[in-house]
Parts: sequence; C-alpha cells; structure tokens
Amino acid sequence: MGLTREQIREGLDFAAEREPRIGAALRVAGYPEPRLRPTGYKTLLRTIVGQQVSVAAATSMWNKLEAELGEDFTPSCLLARDDETLRACGLSRQKQGYARSLCELVDDGDLDLDGLPAEDEAAIEELTRIKGIGRWSAEIYLLFAEGRPDVWPAGDLAVQKAVGRIMSEDGLPSEKRVRELAEDWRPHRGAVAIFAWHTYNMDAI
Repeated sequence: MGLTREQIREGLDFAAEREPRIGAALRVAGYPEPRLRPTGYKTLLRTIVGQQVSVAAATSMWNKLEAELGEDFTPSCLLARDDETLRACGLSRQKQGYARSLCELVDDGDLDLDGLPAEDEAAIEELTRIKGIGRWSAEIYLLFAEGRPDVWPAGDLAVQKAVGRIMSEDGLPSEKRVRELAEDWRPHRGAVAIFAWHTYNMDAI
C-alpha cells in the first residue's frame, strides 16, 4: 500500500546525495507524508469514477455506487447492473464502458492485480489494457497502491513544474527532459515524485 514514510525518507536522502538542489529543497519543504491507496480493482474503479470531475462529484458518485452495489461489491455485482442503474449513480456512458472493461477483465481472470509483472513498464502495459486507464493512471496506481519505488510519472504537469523549479530549469521542462533529469535518482524516483507534489504549491521552493 504505497511507499512508507521510511522508504520516502530513504529515497529522498539518496537523491539529495546525488543532487544538491534536491537537498536544498528538502531542507525547506521537509519530508512529505506517504500517499497510500489499497491494491485491487476498487482503487482503479475510483480512478475511473473520478476522471474529469471534481473531488466532491467523484465522492458523490462513489457513495451512490456503494449504496447500490454494497460496500463489499465484486466486479460481477457491477456487471449485473444495467446502464440505467449505473447512470442513476452518476456514471456517464463513457465511464460505464470503462468500468465494465475493468470489471470484465478482473471477473474473467484476464487481469490479475495481485500478480502484475515485476517490471514496471510491463505492469503499466498490463494496466493500460483497461479502457480509461492511461499511462498516468497506471503509474499512480503502481506508486500509491503497490508502492513501487522507481515509478516516475514524468508526464504529470505538477511533477514537471516542481522538478523544473527545484532544478532551476528555464521554463517548463518537457517530459523527455524530466526523464533525463531523473536518471541519477534511480531506483528511488517514486520518492522524488511524491516530493515534487509535496512542494508544488510552496512559494519558497
């Protein structure tokens, strides 16, 4: 369930030894708190429900879905509901399609979330078979739910902005540039990503 506080500290100390600018930012901002999510299809389903809506709207939809299906619902519970029932829970036609894609893969045994490939890129490829789960969503799941230490969501705008500030880049660095900058931080890039989000709104950084 995500990187622990100790793993984050270890990872950031490792990166700070290799990059003084991370060390300087760390002294100002301090260590971030862990970002933990449970493993399993429900975390991915919540990601789908929350896409392109406010946190409040996503919470409302999820509460309606749990009220309809039960708190301990299984993928087959969702698959048994018709479109009108899911629409009444707030799910658009597109989100229903994404939710059904996820639940069908899990229910049929075609997607084993307890046995994703150990290699990060292979795991991302497996997760993006789900309709509505792109690379970013897969990376967030692997980082926050599985606690994979070297996942690096270089396409995340907040990560790009924060890393650009920390590293004194001119303007917003590209995804390619952010990947290049992070090479020296392997195998602890996940901790640096969490730190980037932690510092994103800090004027002092």
